[in-house]
Amino acid sequence: QMGASAQLVDPLDPSGALKKMAIGASAAVISKTTTAPLDRVKLVLQVQTSGITLTKYNGMVDCFSRITSDQGLLSLWRGNGASVLKCIPTHTLNFLLRDIYRGYFLQGIDRSDKWRYFAGSILAGGVGGGTSLLLLYPLDFARTRMAIDVKSDGSRRYTNVAHCLRRTRQTLGTTAWYRGFSSALQFVFVSRAVFFGLFDTIRTGKVKDQRDMSFFTTLALAQTCLIISGFTCYPFDTIRRRLMMVESRGKRHNLSSTPSTISMWRQILKHEGIYSLYRGVFPNTLRSSSGALIISLYYEISKYI
Repeated sequence: QMGASAQLVDPLDPSGALKKMAIGASAAVISKTTTAPLDRVKLVLQVQTSGITLTKYNGMVDCFSRITSDQGLLSLWRGNGASVLKCIPTHTLNFLLRDIYRGYFLQGIDRSDKWRYFAGSILAGGVGGGTSLLLLYPLDFARTRMAIDVKSDGSRRYTNVAHCLRRTRQTLGTTAWYRGFSSALQFVFVSRAVFFGLFDTIRTGKVKDQRDMSFFTTLALAQTCLIISGFTCYPFDTIRRRLMMVESRGKRHNLSSTPSTISMWRQILKHEGIYSLYRGVFPNTLRSSSGALIISLYYEISKYI
């Protein structure tokens, strides 16, 4: 059985593509909303030393308790609207594009040729993730800004996603929406490549018919691969989040004072140490269960549709 024939999407089959997109969107919304508090805590811990946030937190538990105490329980879902708006097209595009790219990169490669199959899976996952990132990055930018958006008097600068993007464009220019994109592209390409390279290779190598793999086996495999890829690539994510939080020190469209990806790496390592690159990694590991659940639900529902 050829690797390219394993549950791939035919780009010319709209009904098949729409089904996969609907499945991915449904699973993503449920999972993202459930794990939104972990996501906000992770973001706050990542960017708290950027100079934009007013409060510093001593770890995940302290962050949870003080945010709920100072801002209320529902504030843990601050920025979830942007996250959901982003995750619906992100996950639908991720699954759809990955399957399309698998059809391209794995064409003519037999599953028994493990290394070529592994390389093809890596490319499909990385290129698919990079494509969706390019299209949806401004929403991720808005989510990061809104997650830590609290002034000294308790008020907020942004009322919603559109307001955040509009105000940023007015003060910093449209290019600010893509701050940290190069680091984000590295993070997404490498993390998706590592995840799908491991996940697809192990999954297709264990069973001939992928529908024979149980939901819980798929969940355990997805969780393991997500933890490995997430921890490996986490510093790239920290760099891009920190770049998103940089305020321009120059004129409206003069971004020359904005640090580059390389200079941000140097700055953090020199002044804060390598530990700072991993701030929020524990809640990120916990929230990876949402990604594992999305993937497992996607494949489980696909068995019956």
